[in-house]
Amino acid sequence: MENPLAQQVSDCIKIVLFGPESTGKTTLSNQLANHYKTVWVEEFAREYLQEKWNRTQIICELSDILPIACGQMALENKLAKQANRVLICDTDLLETKVYSEAYYGSCPVELETAAKVSAYDLYLLTYIDVPWAPDDLRDRPNQRVEMFQFFEEALKKSQKPYVLLKGDQTTRLKKAIFEIDKLLNSKKT
Repeated sequence: MENPLAQQVSDCIKIVLFGPESTGKTTLSNQLANHYKTVWVEEFAREYLQEKWNRTQIICELSDILPIACGQMALENKLAKQANRVLICDTDLLETKVYSEAYYGSCPVELETAAKVSAYDLYLLTYIDVPWAPDDLRDRPNQRVEMFQFFEEALKKSQKPYVLLKGDQTTRLKKAIFEIDKLLNSKKT
């Protein structure tokens, strides 16, 4: 039986937008995909949890973590086959792991293992210097510093390559393109 958390091998450059809620990841994912004329992997949890909220008025429970992780990886594996040199991921399994630990104090072992072995070329860590945008699913507007620290610590602990993005949308987009172009140029040589 195939592991639903296994990342399939791909020759595209994989970029992850990484950071706490309401820090501009989705906006930047869309902008980068348009710039590189490629596909981007949306956040599976958003649709999954919105549907749950609409039915139950419950945001998320520990029992949702593995279905979210499996859905995210299935979406990534599908879109990696369609990518044009670069795949932009609005999130990844490590982000799901961070949320699981921050909210529930633990993480399913299967997710922890899969997050360790999933490979990406670069993480773009989004800072909390953009305005909070409330919605049905966002629930920690007063814990933005703490949540950002969880995310940055996870990247450091996992020894993932990352760049911090701060500033307005234009500044973040320019820096992200600069960093991705460096990766593309290094793959040519």
